[in-house]
Formats: sequence, C-alpha cells, structure tokens
Amino acid sequence: MSNNLFLGLFLALFFSIQADSSNAQTLSLKQAVQTALTNYGTIRAKANYVKASQANVTETKREYLPDLLLSAQQDYGTINSQNGPLGAFKGGAVSSSGPALASQNWNAAFGALYLTNVNWDFFAFGRAKERTKVAQSVLLRDQGDLDQERFQQSVRVSAAYLNLLAAQKLTLSQQNNLSRALSFDTVVIARAKNGLNPGVDSSLANAEVSNARIALTNAIEFQQEEANQLAQLMGIPPAEFALDSFFVSRIPTSLDTNPTQPLDQHPLLKFFKERVDVSNEQARYLKTFSYPTFSLFGALQDRGSGFDNTYGSGAPDAYTGNYLKGVSFGRGNYLLGVGVTWNLTSPLRIHQQVVSQQFTSQGLQEEYGLIDKQLAAQLVLSATKIKNALDNYKEAPIQVKAASDAYNQKSVLYKNGLATIVDVTTAAFALNRAETDRDIAFNNVWQALLYKAAASGDFALFFNEF
Repeated sequence: MSNNLFLGLFLALFFSIQADSSNAQTLSLKQAVQTALTNYGTIRAKANYVKASQANVTETKREYLPDLLLSAQQDYGTINSQNGPLGAFKGGAVSSSGPALASQNWNAAFGALYLTNVNWDFFAFGRAKERTKVAQSVLLRDQGDLDQERFQQSVRVSAAYLNLLAAQKLTLSQQNNLSRALSFDTVVIARAKNGLNPGVDSSLANAEVSNARIALTNAIEFQQEEANQLAQLMGIPPAEFALDSFFVSRIPTSLDTNPTQPLDQHPLLKFFKERVDVSNEQARYLKTFSYPTFSLFGALQDRGSGFDNTYGSGAPDAYTGNYLKGVSFGRGNYLLGVGVTWNLTSPLRIHQQVVSQQFTSQGLQEEYGLIDKQLAAQLVLSATKIKNALDNYKEAPIQVKAASDAYNQKSVLYKNGLATIVDVTTAAFALNRAETDRDIAFNNVWQALLYKAAASGDFALFFNEF
C-alpha cells in the first residue's frame, strides 16, 4: 500500500470522527453534570435510601401509639373438664371451660369469644423519643451521603469533561504535527530525487511521518477512552461528544475567590459528622433499655355459649346445638390496669452495649478528623496548583512561538541546503512538544480551579464560571 493511499484512508477515518462530533449537538459542562446527577446509578440508589429513611422516621413516630387488638372466635366442641393443675406449654392446651363431671360425655355446642385488648407503654424514660431521634439522625446521614455523592459525582464528571477536552485538543495538535511531517516529507523526497540531498533524508522523513501517524492514532485512542469514561459517569451509552471548548480559551475569573462556606460545611465532612451523630444517638437510645417500662392496659371481653348455666348441676341436657344461640353475646367482662416491667439484669448487659457504641462513635470521630485534615491540606495545595498552572499558562504561548519560529527557520534553511534533516526533525519535535504543553497548560488552569472547588466543598467556585 502506497504512502498516499495509506494517508488517504487514515485521514478519511480521522475526519469521519470529527464530522460525527461536529454534527452532534454541543454538550455543555452543565448539561453533562445534570445528566450524571439524573442518571448515575449510585445517586439513584442513594436517593431511594433517603426515601426509605423518611418512611422509617414516620414509622418510629407511630411506634408510640398504643397496641389495639381486636379478636373474635366461634367454636364448636365439648366442655369436659377435670380438677388439677395445668400449664400451657408451647400452645399445647385447649381452653375448655366447664364443670368437672363424673364421667366423659360428648355433648357439644357452639361457643364464642369476643375480645378487645389495649396495651400502651406510656412511659419508658424517653425510649420512644430516642428511637425517633435515631431514625431522624439516620435520615440526615443518608441525605448527607446523597449530597456528598452528588458533589463528588459533579467533580468527577467535570474532571472527565476537561480531560476529554484536553484529549480533543491533543488530537488536533497531533493532526497538525502529521500535516507538517507530510509537507516536509514532500520537500525532502523532491530534493532527494533531484540529488540536492542524500537519499537517506527521505528515509528519515518517512520515519517522521510514520511516527506522527502513530502519535495521532494514540491521541485518537486516548480521546475515545476519555469519551467512554465521560459517558460512563453520565450514565449513558458511549458516544462521540462535541464539547463546548469556548470557556477554555480564557482563564477562570474566580481563581483568587475564597470559598463562600467554611470547610466544616464540606459535603464529605458533613456526611462523616452525621455518621458520628447517628452513633451517639444510638448510644443514648440504648441507655433507655436500662430503665423500667410503665404500661396501661385494658380488655373488654364477651363470651357466648350453647351450654346453659344449669348444665352439670342436675341438668345434663341443658345445652343446645343452635348456632345463633351459641355465638350470641352472653357474659361480658372488662379490665383496666397499670403495670411496670423492669428486668433488673438489663443494666448489666445494656452498659456494655452502650460502651461498645461509644467506642464506635470515637472511631467515627477519628475518621472525621482524618478527612478534615486531608481536605485542609488539599485546600492549601490547591493554591499551589493554581499558581503553577497560571505560570505554565503564561509560558506556553512563548514556548509555542519560539518553537514555531525555530521550525520555520530550520525548514527554510533545509530547503536552501543550509541545515540538515536532523536539525529540522529536532525543531519539529520541539514544536510538537510545545503545542502539547500549551494544550495541557490551558486545561490545567481549569483543573486547578476544579481541585480547589473539590477541596473546599464549594462547587459553585467552578460551576459558576460557565
């Protein structure tokens, strides 16, 4: 395959990729972030965890309501009984109430029991209130987890967006580098054919063209990898993205702006603080189990029976098999009471549970302190990153101009036989490196601002630039 045919196929592939990107709708950074916050699986999952915690708070508030039990049963059977002790073991007894007759009989009738039972633990030293507080603190923790996940995802998507922009710029720089190599290769071949330069110069020029093609292929592959990463973070299928590169043509205006919120309001720090709060609240809740529980209870009962009150006292036939008579109301009772229960060994067990939970709180507090120190250090580092990025941003155009002038000079000198091909390839390498450094330097200024926003927890520092 000739060089021209290979070049034609290569450029057709490259420009088809660029055409697809140019025909696509421009994706702004804000659109990318909003799409990620809507679609990303982890965020959607944590949003459901928040809803579950909200439902749990409502449930714990209703736990304080009294238990109200309604029951009714209608039975058919005999009522033979005996004098003697009996204990119900694992539900293995039948509650047949009747006289202790001299012999077994199989007289049977209908009977019924209607019961309303109320039980209310009205005072347990704040146990119900503490349980609700635990549920509310869990809700705050889960909401904080969602907020910090949204914050971190916004940072990750923004970084991926900037990385893809840089990759696209690098691809264009490598395309320019290939164009220069091809133009110079044409000159070298013509001069070699005319005997003005040695033939080895054409071989070196061809090697530079091949090197430029490889560099462009690698740049395109890197661009595709970054596009794939951005698509993953946005929660959409991989695609070619046309990005808004206008904003990287200038430097941010808020590089020296201080964060609008203190560091302890960082979404990640707030989440770790809320984990500590949940543990502390759980320790307070556990303490309430060391105290007694005061209860109000009441019952309303009515029984029906097909056996007459004279049955067993000289009237063995005083019963009926009539269903309605057997299940109708016959005898009623009510009961009201107040009680207290206190397991005196509970404080011994609960104390160790509280101690365990307190140690857990201390561990979570240590994790909070570690994150606090790390974010403070990153915030200090962000100032250095911004300074270094600005320095490189200022130097990059100077380097590109100098390298471009050097390349043009060496090219002209070579065409006039006053320079070697090594001089030209060295200048071309310097120019390509300078253009690459320029693309990275421009992008790094924005990356440095993003780093500052991520460290301070104030994403608006970066996001408001668009």
